[in-house]
Amino acid sequence: MFLNHSHIAPVSPILKAAEDAARRIPPAFPLEATVAVNPFLGQTGEDLATASARLQRVAGVRATQPVAAYAAMLENGSLADADLDAAVLSAKSRLKPKDVAALKAALGKDDAQEPVALPTVANLAAEFTGVDWPSIIEKTFGVWAAGQFDRGQALWSPTPGADAFASWRVWATHDLTPEIAGLSGFCAHVTAAPDMADRAILRAAEALGLNDHAAETAFHRLYMDLGGWSQHARWILWQQELAGETDRTLADLLAIRLVWEEALLAHVPEIGGKWAETVEAHSAPLEPSEQDVALAIVQEASERAHQRRLIAILDGKTATNGRPALQAAFCIDVRSEVFRRALEGVDPTIETIGFAGFFGLPLAHKAHGSDVVEAHLPVLLNPALESASHADPKGEQDTRIAARAARAWGRFRQAAVSSFAFVEAAGPLYAGKLVRDALGLGDKATKSAPAPRVAGGLDAKAKADTAEAVLRAMSLTTGHGKIVLLSGHGASVTNNPHKSAYHCGACGGYTGEVSVRLLAMLLNDPETRRGLAGRGVSVPDDTLFIAGLHDTTTDEITIYDDGLPSGRGDDIRRMKGWLKQAGRIARAERVAALPGATSTTIADRALNWAEVRPEWGLAGCAAFIAAPRAGTAGKHLGGRAFLHSYDWQLDDGFGTLELIITAPVVVASWINLQYYGSSVTPNIFGGGNKLIHNVVGGIGVIEGNSGRLRPGLPWQAVHDGERLMHEPLRLSVMIEAPCEAISGVLGRHPEVRDLFDNGWLHLFTLKDGKVDARYRPGLVWADATQDLAA
Repeated sequence: MFLNHSHIAPVSPILKAAEDAARRIPPAFPLEATVAVNPFLGQTGEDLATASARLQRVAGVRATQPVAAYAAMLENGSLADADLDAAVLSAKSRLKPKDVAALKAALGKDDAQEPVALPTVANLAAEFTGVDWPSIIEKTFGVWAAGQFDRGQALWSPTPGADAFASWRVWATHDLTPEIAGLSGFCAHVTAAPDMADRAILRAAEALGLNDHAAETAFHRLYMDLGGWSQHARWILWQQELAGETDRTLADLLAIRLVWEEALLAHVPEIGGKWAETVEAHSAPLEPSEQDVALAIVQEASERAHQRRLIAILDGKTATNGRPALQAAFCIDVRSEVFRRALEGVDPTIETIGFAGFFGLPLAHKAHGSDVVEAHLPVLLNPALESASHADPKGEQDTRIAARAARAWGRFRQAAVSSFAFVEAAGPLYAGKLVRDALGLGDKATKSAPAPRVAGGLDAKAKADTAEAVLRAMSLTTGHGKIVLLSGHGASVTNNPHKSAYHCGACGGYTGEVSVRLLAMLLNDPETRRGLAGRGVSVPDDTLFIAGLHDTTTDEITIYDDGLPSGRGDDIRRMKGWLKQAGRIARAERVAALPGATSTTIADRALNWAEVRPEWGLAGCAAFIAAPRAGTAGKHLGGRAFLHSYDWQLDDGFGTLELIITAPVVVASWINLQYYGSSVTPNIFGGGNKLIHNVVGGIGVIEGNSGRLRPGLPWQAVHDGERLMHEPLRLSVMIEAPCEAISGVLGRHPEVRDLFDNGWLHLFTLKDGKVDARYRPGLVWADATQDLAA
């Protein structure tokens, strides 16, 4: 529990409602390591129609696309009546239309009226007084929060180390903005408020007349009103719970917002009647309307249409060509699908593999010249290994001194007493750099960090244990190529606050460089090879593991020479030639979708500080396929599928299957649903307009000079200015494994099963490269072909 209930027994239903509301809020990771998060994380126990009804109540948005978008699909033929019919038949709601004709009629009912959230007291007070209280709250709260949660951007913090509620009370008793706006006595009201968040919540709930039934969605409404600030607080709780601890910041933020509501209701008692009606509306059971159900059914139909096309592509396995000259292992990221297909097309002796980009190494890493610990692993996991890319003592010291000097120079430029003098004196010196950067002529050279090392090293057993676990998870215990390229990925972008969002989500928002370099050195280690042989994993003596990094903006691959043998120079040069060819092919495919790009300028977008769309990231992601590559090789999946190599016949006990379903599938669903949420509900789950972004506290961005923190993806990450570039579809997961084994995993992990039972993910099995069965709620399986058509 994140609230402090130690003095209250039993726990108050109001405080329980506050915690339940807080659990509806998704975490938002800071900019330094942005990770995609499912914005519907707190709604996965509900179906899409119910979640949509909830979001209409608390945020004034639907969780589905507008009717016009679905109408356009029907008009252009991408959505067929057969898809609608199948979706109607599979729907379980008692409110569903009886047939396709009734569904279309339901969709046509009064779509012009957009949903409106239930009002807060601030909304009602603004309507009555003509003073924009929601805006005043947003701005004053945002100014305080920017200092309270700052992660090193600000030069000072108002109350360092204080809890959020205590800090805000000190701030609010000195902030005269509310008083100037007309809320007389607000400072005194804050001073008189209880000094603990839970007591403040209880007092305000009583003053507002919130009963046990109304409290949860009323509190959820206030959390949504705070935007990204509540999501940042949810991230703080997320981090603490990973470490086995807890945090009360979310409760503090709710208490702050309730103090405002309490004060405004007392200040404008004339709105009491309307507020009582609002409380009654919050008390009503949360149920979807017929239109909510109809829209959810059409959304399902659009996903079935995509599945129908995907099933047609997956028409069986391709033949293998013997031992590969090059095996290239890439992250399962959808951007890798384009490059993998291009690389395999260069030469028939090339085979590619897909695996989560941290390559099974759960690292807590310290970068070159830094003692800051970076978590290079999926956010669902805790680090188990410590590593560092530190140089020799002198080199490390030189780097740290240069970094400190740069920080000091930056602070001097920003400080109030020197910023104007800096521009006067040093501004002309920057003219050349400004011109070069504006023309995209910045320095293209990059220098690799020293090779990473595991802290304290690994003994022989640990080396063999780690290597065996990784190779078995990759289904790479036999058939090794002469060269095995381990390719992580990252993205070169300039002047972009969301840079880490283009990096590897499986690496916690960092690039995959550290993971692949460590793994390649480990797998080339003679001691590791001997240990593997004793465990039945025989790697040929001539197999060489090489680390590389795929730049997804430029489609170029950097190769790391961490002690590579000089005798393999010819093989390495041939590999580099293949990679260059594949890069040209991949760029030619991607360029058509990038506004203003050509095949010769696509790489320059990485250096252009004004480029708002350096690449499309994971836009378009719609499928996750875990199967041998033979089932997808040569199939044009359009850069829309996460591809995870998996051979169930090598998975004794299905431990790897369980890992795939509970980790990569869940992470992929977070990515997919973040893109979905940023496209369908951009005002609450999207990052807003890049052109007016300002970075706040190193945490996130706001639009303009104040206001709510904006979580999620910027609009330019999903829209090209004329149309959505991300088609909002929930992920279709396809796994080549027995139905019984998959059901067993879902039975042991009810939180993952909820994703499938409530329709946030679709699930299919494959057999010999073809779709075989489709999952239905309740651990039931149906013939996939018949289910799509029925």
